[in-house]
Amino acid sequence: MLERLYPDIYVSSIADIPLGELKKRGIKALAFDIDNTIAPYDVAEPDGWALETLKKIMDEGFKICLLSNNKEKRVRLFNRKIGAYAFWRSGKPGTKGLKKAMRAMGCTARETAVVGDQVFTDVWCGHRAGALSVMTAPICGRDQFITKIKRPLEKIVMMMYFRRRGVNVR
Repeated sequence: MLERLYPDIYVSSIADIPLGELKKRGIKALAFDIDNTIAPYDVAEPDGWALETLKKIMDEGFKICLLSNNKEKRVRLFNRKIGAYAFWRSGKPGTKGLKKAMRAMGCTARETAVVGDQVFTDVWCGHRAGALSVMTAPICGRDQFITKIKRPLEKIVMMMYFRRRGVNVR
């Protein structure tokens, strides 16, 4: 059961996503969470680093979308400079929003990776839909209240994940 909460791939940041490995796995599209994955939750627009990183991913031939549980205003503003497909109030870990995003990008679950910083929303959503899940370390320690409540449980899950993979964590 806990394996459903383990990411398929763990990286420090979106810049470290192994694009070559994703291509080998047949991944054609990436559905990105915004808050604490691409930028802190309280930053309205992507910075230069985020824009450059996302452009690099698109230049490699991947379709991308923003898949957020946040409100329309937040997602539209954040996406203005990116120009990706964008979905708000997606209901993660439910799969309805992700399935809508996959249809828009013309990809199946087997061709899609969900990228995010949270076990109980992003990773679980990806697995429930049959997609690959890529978990990033949170960009910063600031979180919305509901996320702060989930982080201690998430830490336990991730400690188990790293131990299973032989990574020494404290």
